[in-house]
Amino acid sequence: MYEYFIGQVTDIQTGYIVLEVNQIGYKLLVANPYAFETEQTTKIYIHQTISDSAHILYGFVDAAEKQLFELLIGVTGIGPKSALAILAASNHNGLVMAIRQEDSRYLTKFPGVGKKTAQQIIIDLKEKITKIDDSTLPPAETPVMTETELLPLGVKDDALLQDAVAALGALGFSRRDIDKVIPELTDFNADTTDAYLREGLRLLTRA
Repeated sequence: MYEYFIGQVTDIQTGYIVLEVNQIGYKLLVANPYAFETEQTTKIYIHQTISDSAHILYGFVDAAEKQLFELLIGVTGIGPKSALAILAASNHNGLVMAIRQEDSRYLTKFPGVGKKTAQQIIIDLKEKITKIDDSTLPPAETPVMTETELLPLGVKDDALLQDAVAALGALGFSRRDIDKVIPELTDFNADTTDAYLREGLRLLTRA
């Protein structure tokens, strides 16, 4: 079982990155591909799943994010895709506080998480989450997703925003919900896809 890889990111797509390690390119499914930069030596923590049909590698920016992912996929009703969508928001402290304070409403804002699953997350993780050191988690911010349907007019002229909208769809957010925040994202005027993605996640998960 892998703990982490150290290598160079050679490709960034809406749902994954490719990390080259010793001349081998590994496809890593990640929460926010745009949090990484190409051609830089990077340490990425790894979770591997093996089934009869596929070997899948998931990548994480640090050990704390990997730990949260492994806790989430241990909850009934939460698969890897839903876990990545929850972690796409870099506000992991928000997730931890929601579980500790039994705030199921916050959790249901994420794709694939209904009321029953939100309650299950709280029941299963409330005690376990107390073992996570808050100081290792990034401060409040927000996440990523993607979709292949036609883009709204306000997005077509901005390639960075197009990638962010696609990433939001990939995370599982509905086209209807994404379209609601497009006007605010268009006015946001970010200079990176990562910034658009984080702002999109903030808007989609706000109260």
